[in-house]
Amino acid sequence: MKRILLSLVAIATIALTSFGQAPEGFKYQAVVRDAGNLILNNQSVGMQLTIQQGSIGGVTVYQETFVLTTNAYGLVNLEIGSGTVVSGDFTTIDWSVGSYFIETAVDVTGGTSYAVMGTSQLMSVPYALYAKTAENVLDSTGIANMGFVASSGTCGLSIGDWHAGGIIFYLDGTGCSGLVTAPTDLSTAAEWGCFGALIAGADGTTIGTGYQNTIDIEAGCVTAGTAADICANYTDWFLPSKDELNLMYENIGQGNVLGLGNVGGFANYFYWSSTEGGFNYAWAQSFYVGNQNIYDKFSNYYVRSVRAF
Repeated sequence: MKRILLSLVAIATIALTSFGQAPEGFKYQAVVRDAGNLILNNQSVGMQLTIQQGSIGGVTVYQETFVLTTNAYGLVNLEIGSGTVVSGDFTTIDWSVGSYFIETAVDVTGGTSYAVMGTSQLMSVPYALYAKTAENVLDSTGIANMGFVASSGTCGLSIGDWHAGGIIFYLDGTGCSGLVTAPTDLSTAAEWGCFGALIAGADGTTIGTGYQNTIDIEAGCVTAGTAADICANYTDWFLPSKDELNLMYENIGQGNVLGLGNVGGFANYFYWSSTEGGFNYAWAQSFYVGNQNIYDKFSNYYVRSVRAF
């Protein structure tokens, strides 16, 4: 069987039975390509979707299967939560507890001999649900969990303000310190770099780890013009970690969690994070639909730098 590649392109909407209740399902799209990057159009495929809690390969809380036919563009459309249930109960998933990931497996013949093709972190769907059901739950720093932050603080600063040479997308518990993003992209086609090499220390995911990731990438990857290298050419600026990148999307980008709109002026395309995903992969995020995934380091994606203040 040929190896099949999935281009995960959309986690778009929630179908709620009523406000505050668990979703019946959410839309999911994928473009199915072969190992030569050719689209598999008008072809029957079997798919197995697994929702994992906590991490890639974490506890399986729900699994279901589908038999679908790709369209003329190789696209399949489905609604997670409406397939043939293998295990778990979609309606009882508590989206407010930890992070969730979705593993996609495919059988190109339309059968059930599934091969795992990738795992993406679920961002917009559970977070939007969390915002409806637990929007007042704060962590120990006073900042809302699941990537939501206070929109303003006691220092007169607000998310979306111009400050310290960029646009504020994160404020800490004091409201006086945080992170800003540059107002424009530094590149529209940069590689993450060093395909086949594992960069020691470049695996930070959380807020506050992008700076060290960038330092470690610069130390361990001598290739010029990589995403991190482009950012590091400017004093105190760095490539954001995957969680920092998501806050950019949520708070001042297309995610529009705070109702500010895309004040960051981000493109509807993929942006690199500084978080490495292995020898050949690193984390990037689609600013069109919000999903994060690991991609080949030689992929050409957008770059936006950030700095702390």
